[in-house]
Amino acid sequence: MTPTPVIPADLARHCDAHDAQARDELFAFLRIPSVSARSEHKPDCARAAQFVADELARIGFVTSIEPTAGHPIVVGEWRQAPAGAPTLLIYGHYDVQPAEPLELWTSPPFEPELRDGRIYARGSVDDKGQLYLHIKALEAHLATRGTLPVNVIVLAEGEEEVGSVNLEAFLEREKQRLACDAVVISDSTMFAPGIPSILSSLRGMAYLEITVRGANGDLHSGMYGGAVVNPAMALARILATMHDDTGRIAIPGFYDDVRPFPDHVRAQMRELPFSDDTLMHEVGVSALGGEPGYTTLERLWTRPTCEVNGLLSGYTGEGAKTVLPAVSMAKVSFRLVPDQEPQRIADLVQQHVERVAPAGVTVTVEHLHGGKPWRADLQGPIIDAGKAALAAAFGREPVITGEGGSIPVVGDFERILGAPVLLMGFGLPGENAHAPDEWISDENYRLGIRAAAMLYEQFGKLHADEAQRPAS
Repeated sequence: MTPTPVIPADLARHCDAHDAQARDELFAFLRIPSVSARSEHKPDCARAAQFVADELARIGFVTSIEPTAGHPIVVGEWRQAPAGAPTLLIYGHYDVQPAEPLELWTSPPFEPELRDGRIYARGSVDDKGQLYLHIKALEAHLATRGTLPVNVIVLAEGEEEVGSVNLEAFLEREKQRLACDAVVISDSTMFAPGIPSILSSLRGMAYLEITVRGANGDLHSGMYGGAVVNPAMALARILATMHDDTGRIAIPGFYDDVRPFPDHVRAQMRELPFSDDTLMHEVGVSALGGEPGYTTLERLWTRPTCEVNGLLSGYTGEGAKTVLPAVSMAKVSFRLVPDQEPQRIADLVQQHVERVAPAGVTVTVEHLHGGKPWRADLQGPIIDAGKAALAAAFGREPVITGEGGSIPVVGDFERILGAPVLLMGFGLPGENAHAPDEWISDENYRLGIRAAAMLYEQFGKLHADEAQRPAS
């Protein structure tokens, strides 16, 4: 049995001595209301970018604040590692979600407060706390040893909460400067308290709007109903054809490009401490559904979906109005898994809708936006370093998890920089990331600093070991 890695004593002592300071500095960061979605907070976003740049400069990084068409990107660079050392890029974001509704916060969203072992503030977990713990981990190395075991680039953007609209172009433009051997992102959650996790997969997205048009205006349902095709009924029939009776998606060709998850990964998922009953209780339902033949976690993490997100048609006000609507609309999202392509799925859906739509109505399908799915290969120095770092900080081996949602920037980093990505997050379920009373566990923040410090140590060592291994 492999012994659990241990955080070097000098780094551990430094972290122990500076835990309170690390929290106080995070509080200063959290007090900046850097809401990227609101124009009135543009100066606050600039202040947050300056805060990150100043903190990196203070610990010895060369920093720059790069303008974009929106909020600026901060780049910090430390390139003094020994010859042959790898380069690690650390990504995070300093922008936050709007805090409204303010009346639902127990304490003001931009006045951080420690209560019951949790740091409450907007941005505490998403993503200021998880970004700043890396800065403190870098400082631990530089303060105790005067050096880092790897070259490091820190990239902090200010538009993640509004779609990272300028990040891809920046990566393309600066890809030589940002060239690295691996990327680490801490902007995700652990599976449960005390169970550190490496996030291995993200689902992609194809988001469509389906519009059905009938008569040139709303009609009296008594005078025309039964003779003129009702767009609302037509849309309901179209949507009903997208699944078969078992819950499997019935659009021809939909599953053709799905790459199955390896059996050993599915087996690991089945060993996680997860309960269908607990999930049903949390969301307030009496039963779960979905594609047959898979566990709930497999349905959430490894299988594609088709979900109606919104419906609009006819009269929906108080009382009765006997109207035959002229138009009906549905917004439908498709969560995708490797190797499904958003545009191909959109094309398949459009072909299916056109095939099943009844005569007497006109149907249009608009592809609003999409993102590709992502899956890590779970091999190589950065993955092994992440496992060792989390085991050292939390005292137990991490589990491998998936995520049902989408983080498009992960694929952008991998595609543009050609480097593997490690998703090593320290949030927890129920942390209210986009809701009132957002929080991060104070313990996870402290242990996250230690895990990040250990990650750099292990990545440098494992990368060197791999470089010395004879080619097969």
